[in-house]
Amino acid sequence: MPIDQHLFIAFLLTTSVAMISPGPDMLFVLGCGMRGGPKAGLLATAGVATSEAVHVAVAAGGLAAFFTAVPVAFTAMRIVGGAYLVYLGVQLIRHRKDAAAEEPPTPGEGGLSGRRAYLRGLLTNLLNPKMVTFTIAFLPQFVRPELGSVGLQFAVLGAALIVLEFLVDGTVGVLAGRIGAWLRRRRSTRRRVDAATGGLFIGLGVRLAVEG
Repeated sequence: MPIDQHLFIAFLLTTSVAMISPGPDMLFVLGCGMRGGPKAGLLATAGVATSEAVHVAVAAGGLAAFFTAVPVAFTAMRIVGGAYLVYLGVQLIRHRKDAAAEEPPTPGEGGLSGRRAYLRGLLTNLLNPKMVTFTIAFLPQFVRPELGSVGLQFAVLGAALIVLEFLVDGTVGVLAGRIGAWLRRRRSTRRRVDAATGGLFIGLGVRLAVEG
């Protein structure tokens, strides 16, 4: 494998700690699992993982240098990402009464489609400036051009990142989905879950948009 093994181990340990620490992606997957069931939780994770593959490709293309040269580009992405999370939160709060008035879903059916969970997971991660920063600034630190095959090194690190994403957030999504299946049969509880999840998204969005 054309990659420094000691650096690879350090990468795995550091990335594992970062993945386990609750952040916008994990909380989003949690919310999707609660509302749509285990399948929605897994597909939300798949959306996040897909965007991470994009981040790896961007890192390999040298976008880190672009953000350094044009700081306003990063600021713009941070604001857009925060605004999107706020939008998702407002939508959840606005429609919580409509969702509670619906007929209880049949077994195995959730309040959030798999397709929507995937697309929202994709956009949430793509517009998450912390994930962009982590990938395009942190990932290249574990690449050694002198070992050759820089593209392959990025591919190996990116694959490890995606696998860890599925292991951590995928587990969170499935467990949340199993709990959510019980909650969705109780309309008042479901309404509170939607309101709490919406408030969480709004708080995260505001934090992402205003922090430096």
